[in-house]
Amino acid sequence: MPNRLAHETSPYLLQHADNPVDWWPWSDEAFAQARGSDKPVLLSVGYSSCHWCHVMAHESFEDDATAEFLNEHFVSVKVDREERPDVDAVYMEAVQAATGQGGWPMTVFLTPDAEPFYFGTYFPPAPRHGMPSFRQVLEGVSTAWRERREEVTDVAGKIVRDLAGREVGFGGTEAPGEEELAQALLGLTREYDPQRGGFGGAPKFPPSMVIEFLLRHHARTGSEGALQMARDTCERMARGGIYDQLGGGFSRYSVDRDWIVPHFEKMLYDNALLCRVYAHLWRATGSGLARRVALETAEFMVRELRTEQGGFASALDADSDDGTGRHVEGAYYVWTPQQLRDVLGDDAGLAARCFGVTEEGTFEQGASVLRLPQQDEVFDAEKVASVKRRLRAARAERPAPGRDDKVVAAWNGLAIAALAETGAYFDRPDLVDAALAAADLLVRVHLDDSARLARTSKDGRVGANAGVLEDYADVAEGFLALSSVTGEGVWLEFAGLLLDHVLVGFVDEESGGLYDTAADAERLIRRPQDPTDNAAPSGWTAAAGALLAYAAQTGAEPHRTAAERALGVVKALGPRVPRFIGWGLAVAEARLDGPREVAVVGPALDDPATKVLHRTALLGTAPGAVVAYGVPGSDEFPLLADRPLVGGAPSAYVCRNFTCDAPTTDPERLRAALEG
Repeated sequence: MPNRLAHETSPYLLQHADNPVDWWPWSDEAFAQARGSDKPVLLSVGYSSCHWCHVMAHESFEDDATAEFLNEHFVSVKVDREERPDVDAVYMEAVQAATGQGGWPMTVFLTPDAEPFYFGTYFPPAPRHGMPSFRQVLEGVSTAWRERREEVTDVAGKIVRDLAGREVGFGGTEAPGEEELAQALLGLTREYDPQRGGFGGAPKFPPSMVIEFLLRHHARTGSEGALQMARDTCERMARGGIYDQLGGGFSRYSVDRDWIVPHFEKMLYDNALLCRVYAHLWRATGSGLARRVALETAEFMVRELRTEQGGFASALDADSDDGTGRHVEGAYYVWTPQQLRDVLGDDAGLAARCFGVTEEGTFEQGASVLRLPQQDEVFDAEKVASVKRRLRAARAERPAPGRDDKVVAAWNGLAIAALAETGAYFDRPDLVDAALAAADLLVRVHLDDSARLARTSKDGRVGANAGVLEDYADVAEGFLALSSVTGEGVWLEFAGLLLDHVLVGFVDEESGGLYDTAADAERLIRRPQDPTDNAAPSGWTAAAGALLAYAAQTGAEPHRTAAERALGVVKALGPRVPRFIGWGLAVAEARLDGPREVAVVGPALDDPATKVLHRTALLGTAPGAVVAYGVPGSDEFPLLADRPLVGGAPSAYVCRNFTCDAPTTDPERLRAALEG
């Protein structure tokens, strides 16, 4: 008998709809039920591609005896962290404060007033490695609730008071300058792994936002050290197992320092960010590897994550059927030497050497994750291409990983920006078309008549949860990139509507900081607020970047002021923890550079000479430069006002703060004006 999750739009919640646990979605009704029945609340938070979430579900939530105990003693609430990042953030902060670590599945026990009093992550079905079993935890919490209620409520109240007292160190409202950005670069240099690329030890995550900062810093200052860290990290990742050598796209992270064995789930946000990183690396260096990886990653997103409605699905699972009915992590992606021989015959040896497949294996049970441990010129390119085609075809016959079809507004905004720019750089109008289709879906389905943004949709049906700051910021970022690429001012207009909501609903006027939820959003035990990057840019720094770019396009002083005040936290945190505020540092680079404003005017958008100037403008490496593209006198872009053709020829104007250099009709002069 399906439970209350059967009517939800979240694929993660729907995975639990047939559990014997009497699940509730996060709702006022669930907590009213807890108050009415005088039961504590079990809050279980996860997401659809989370390996250990699946493990705990199979071991405990699908177990009839465990479910019976839960249903008798608790009100059980299941939350998709991707739908409700605010709920996840608030209770994860409590888990980390209490235990020193966090992760998913997140398991929290609450009073009926949503106050947390006991915490954990994954609990096994039997005691293991010093961990109690899930049943032991349930019995202990239930006993404490019945017999030591006053102690439990005192603990819960203390935790809530402690969380309420935690404040972000804003560092004032002054944006960082040369000194802070130089200190941030020095800090990154200290943490850099020169042998393997990347920062820190295992597990190793793709440092997308940090690489964007390094590329912008190199463009502004000429720092070869910054460029080398960016270039070498990108090459190590692209040659490692974290990158899918057959199908393109990146896994979530590497479990080792050498990028060999990934955690195999593929997330939209990672691939959108990395597609853009590699495209920008190519723009800076002309690297053939960067070009290939940018295009393959874009093609992966369009081929495997695009939904029927034109948006992009959230993720592919790490697990899939290994052919015996068991769901195993990485089963779709790994190869043994015998499997190579079965598919490739005499070419198996070449494939093994090229992709690092050994008899011992680099993964589990003698299987290897495909890598490119040797330089490309060692092998015949046509032979390798043939091998890849045959392996790709054979892999397509395997059971594929599951897909989370939920469309998340923020992550689609990141994908729109990446696909629009990659399509423009490499003359791939199909990629720009894919970005346009996703943008159209967000406008049609996620935006209401007041330009308020919904967080998610599925199958074209909008979800019930309001957009959070990262949704408004990342979608605005995507729309701004799309307007620069297409010359369609409507996307600039939509970005402005979203950013107006940011100014009204998310900004703390006193401190200049930003909240992750709107002023009129559902009240939780704490209003979440976090400026640091996680797997994607924080809503705080993403909003600063979008506000700054919009101000450069339009001259809107309130937006620039809000961006500069928000960057005060980067002044405080950038020199201390640069790895965790990379996007804020990248935005700060754009502010120091201007950012530059480029107006390209021509007799028509499809005029060949105008298109050359436009592409040259887009390929400029000046940090955060914005591009307006249209015919003289167009009212779609304020940057185009009073920008005539020069001698009847298509012309480009490079400006800062709406003060412009002499216009040029020469693409080479424009290129030089946008270098560093």
